[in-house]
Amino acid sequence: MSRTDFNSLLDAGVHFGHLKRKWNPNMAPYIFAEKKGIHIIDLNKTVVKLDEATSALKNIARGGKKILFVATKKQAKDIVAAKVKPTGMPFVTERWSGGMLTNFGTIRRAIKKMAAIDRMKTDGTFDNMSKRERLQVMRQREKMEKNLGSIVDLTRLPSALFIVDVVKEHIAVAEARKLNIPIIAMVDTNSDPSLVDFPIPANDDATKSIDLIVDLAVAAVMEGLEERKQDKTQEAEGSAEETDEEEGEENDAEEDGGEKETVAANGSGNEDENNG
Repeated sequence: MSRTDFNSLLDAGVHFGHLKRKWNPNMAPYIFAEKKGIHIIDLNKTVVKLDEATSALKNIARGGKKILFVATKKQAKDIVAAKVKPTGMPFVTERWSGGMLTNFGTIRRAIKKMAAIDRMKTDGTFDNMSKRERLQVMRQREKMEKNLGSIVDLTRLPSALFIVDVVKEHIAVAEARKLNIPIIAMVDTNSDPSLVDFPIPANDDATKSIDLIVDLAVAAVMEGLEERKQDKTQEAEGSAEETDEEEGEENDAEEDGGEKETVAANGSGNEDENNG
């Protein structure tokens, strides 16, 4: 069953592409028509591709893996930050730092440096620093936090990337492809869908369009996380039942053993009497 319908996409303006002269020929299979010099995206194909993308997102989240959301353009950054934060998934909405994936070790060192600065606040180190030194250190930390976004909690490379506008985020796309990290992305008529594992043909400029697609993506992630939670609960219950069964079998065995010993003892006593 589809997560959305044709009319919802139409109302959000998902079908509006770029000017014909700005198109990428690889988007031809997803273009329905041209109207007043603007390409119109085939929403029937968007529905199909959207279902494939959300299914992938759900499965990744259910597997307990991390999905990194990337959206640094003005229209998308606030939407992504607000919708993704409740999921606990990492996101980058300020600036993509070159090497964020391909040079992940350096990024981890920057994160550790931020943690070290935080410790300085509590262990008394700040008390021994001048006001100017404290200000410089805090500015450094604020800059790192702004650039790194919420990936401070990312201890390993993400299992997938969700990108709004692959043209703007071309560096992130290139790094993910180099590391064979799956990419799920909104692709407008000026984009190259062949660079993406799960392309979603959609208007990546209009706020309503971005809001709808990101909302559906986040809903899929939340669904996957909820199913993962249920799976763990069922496993825990199953383990508890197995433990109870094993304990019951052990008790039965002990009772059977006790009865046999009693029977054997009685039999031995009877033999003694007969011999006497």
